[in-house]
Amino acid sequence: MPIKAILTDIEGTTSAVSFVFDVLFPYAAKHLPAFVRQQAERADVAEQLAAVRRDSNEPDADVERVIEILLGWIAEDRKATPLKALQGMVWEQGYQAGQLKGHVYPDAVEALKRWHQDGFQLFVYSSGSIQAQRLIFGCSEAGDLTPLFSGYFDTTSGPKREAQSYANIARAISVEAGQILFLSDIVEELDAARTAGMATCGLVREGGELVGHVTVDSFARINPAAF
Repeated sequence: MPIKAILTDIEGTTSAVSFVFDVLFPYAAKHLPAFVRQQAERADVAEQLAAVRRDSNEPDADVERVIEILLGWIAEDRKATPLKALQGMVWEQGYQAGQLKGHVYPDAVEALKRWHQDGFQLFVYSSGSIQAQRLIFGCSEAGDLTPLFSGYFDTTSGPKREAQSYANIARAISVEAGQILFLSDIVEELDAARTAGMATCGLVREGGELVGHVTVDSFARINPAAF
């Protein structure tokens, strides 16, 4: 079946892992405490704080304790949905203030634009929140790239290393799994996507191989028609 849609990871794939760990995470860790204290009563923030209390089994945690939990999760890179949502809110302020610019590799920018022009539907699947995904591409160093994408998926669709998550995404976009090409730098994610029936291509920018999958070092080497 010909490929109709391309689903891409962000960290290590379209964007440098270092941008997330050396820029975004420290920014969130620095600004999140004040943000939570100031916005704790805001409905969308309060909803996420309640989720933190639930997920940490601390239903009576006050705001300061919730902040402490969140900072601990940031330090251990916990893939917690409420943390990702709150980080996204903090990053949004940073992007809007011009303090942050999303990193996207030039080869990824060029390929995404070409694929969009060629009629492929483009989607993102990242452990970062949908809001954070929109910000990276919407406020990127290459300008606003969001018009290229037809949709975004995060951990609300399921964990990235479980096949069911990819089946959920295929159903959501109404495209057969066999007509979706998934791009990632993590072999367990590629394995899960393949188990769900998707075509896969691994990105290894520093060289190497993701065993069992076609592996390239640049988006320029990806030809969707070849899958």
